[in-house]
Amino acid sequence: MTAILLDIDGVLHVSGEAIPGAADAVGALRGAGHRLRFVTNNTTRARVRLAAELREIGIEVEEEEVATTALAAGKLLEGLRVLPVTMDAIHDDLARHVTLVDSDADAVLIGGADETAETERVFAWTNLNRAFRELRDGARLVCLHKNGWWQTAAGPLLDSGGFVVGLEYAAGIEAEVVGKPTAAYFESALADLGTPAAEAVMVGDDVASDVGGAKAVGMRGVLVRTGKFRKEALEAAQPKPDAVLDSIADLPGYLAA
Repeated sequence: MTAILLDIDGVLHVSGEAIPGAADAVGALRGAGHRLRFVTNNTTRARVRLAAELREIGIEVEEEEVATTALAAGKLLEGLRVLPVTMDAIHDDLARHVTLVDSDADAVLIGGADETAETERVFAWTNLNRAFRELRDGARLVCLHKNGWWQTAAGPLLDSGGFVVGLEYAAGIEAEVVGKPTAAYFESALADLGTPAAEAVMVGDDVASDVGGAKAVGMRGVLVRTGKFRKEALEAAQPKPDAVLDSIADLPGYLAA
């Protein structure tokens, strides 16, 4: 049996609309005895909500099976004072481990964008200036991911990576990245499963973040042609995926073969 890390956005659904065959595929994987973790760079919703959304589209999942960057960041910054430039929805997950503050922060934490008007408020000039001042005073810069864009039902949308790069440039520091493609994020999920990397598979729609990050720690990487998949990115990618499937619906058959 294999340990499988499944990306959520772009692999199981896009903007809440299920990828055809996703629920059946997850059921088949469980039926075959594979152990699953749902790993995501989503930074706009709490883990409990992410699990509920998957159940709403027919995918059987327990909250504890979902690995989020917000919880990973909380553990990384345990006990510190943190200025969050993030969606409000993940504050409760963060507050399990850190104290959220507006000033005198030990770290500034940058989250991701979403499809609502809250993005404009979170990444408003006032908030970015507040973050910049804290960084100038010595706070660490930490980001939940550094994605430049993401795929939605309405098409590609700008993500928060550009703001992270801007703060790095302005403050003259380098951000610590928490989510994919960092080795620590994949290794944490594998540790939860008690599985060595060589016995695990990562399935994602981003050939660099999902596949490249997984293969860097010794996992197999499977790319699906849904979500943010782009042919030109696949052609340019190094390393290449171990397999490219039309969608997650093909994954049980691929693993069985």
